[in-house]
Amino acid sequence: MARILTYEEKDTWIHRLSGVTKLVFFLLWTMTSMLSYDTRVLLAMMLGSLVIYKMSKTEWKQVGTVLKFILFFLVINLIAIFLFSPYEGVGIYGTRSDLFHLFGNYWVTKEQLFYELNVMMKYVTIVPAVFMFVVTTNPSEFAASLNRIGISYNIGYSVAIALRYIPDVQDDFSKIRNAQEARGIEMSGKASFSSRIKNTAAIIFPLIFTSMDRIDVVSNAMELRGFGKHKKRTWYMGKKLKRADYVTLAVTVLLSALFLFITFHDGDRFYNPFV
Repeated sequence: MARILTYEEKDTWIHRLSGVTKLVFFLLWTMTSMLSYDTRVLLAMMLGSLVIYKMSKTEWKQVGTVLKFILFFLVINLIAIFLFSPYEGVGIYGTRSDLFHLFGNYWVTKEQLFYELNVMMKYVTIVPAVFMFVVTTNPSEFAASLNRIGISYNIGYSVAIALRYIPDVQDDFSKIRNAQEARGIEMSGKASFSSRIKNTAAIIFPLIFTSMDRIDVVSNAMELRGFGKHKKRTWYMGKKLKRADYVTLAVTVLLSALFLFITFHDGDRFYNPFV
């Protein structure tokens, strides 16, 4: 089973950027996307995310499995929004244009579809940025970069360990899944979709216990080596900010400011095409 969401060294300008640069981009990009419901802004950001994702040369095998789960969650989320708030878009945009009746008090409206389109675009904007950040950032270099900007190296190292152990957690998941299949529990495409979801959910608790054991081992090893005794430490993977980093940071800040201005300049973060 191919590892997913793990750093892979490649010769791209994104890989050569400092981990701090990519973190600032990810945080600003995500914050702007979450604040805005302006379809024009979200469309521009979505296209930008897809272009950057393509430029990072991230392969399908690295994100395919996770992406399937995210798409499944997105569909469930959109359905839940409609079931619990079928006229949320009507309340936001102030008009109602019925398309067709489903059942009971549920009518499909243009406003609701447009509102849920914006929610979907938010996901499509953020998810590529998450993938790009994880698979192009060396955990050790990222920890060193965080420490360079004043963040405690204890925090930086914790983040680096979390990123480094993502593929190990996936390996544990694969081993537990193979053990379940060896016991006759079908988890492949031969089983029904509901059965696969149920059987996969049963892996969560063994995976959590395995991860907790690993945390205990790592904590003891770091304590035995005196980790955290000194206030400062040196870094083998430290990387200074270069011209490309400063340019990327400047462009990110300017774009975020521009998108937020477009969103809020009229006092309403919702773009309304129905008036």
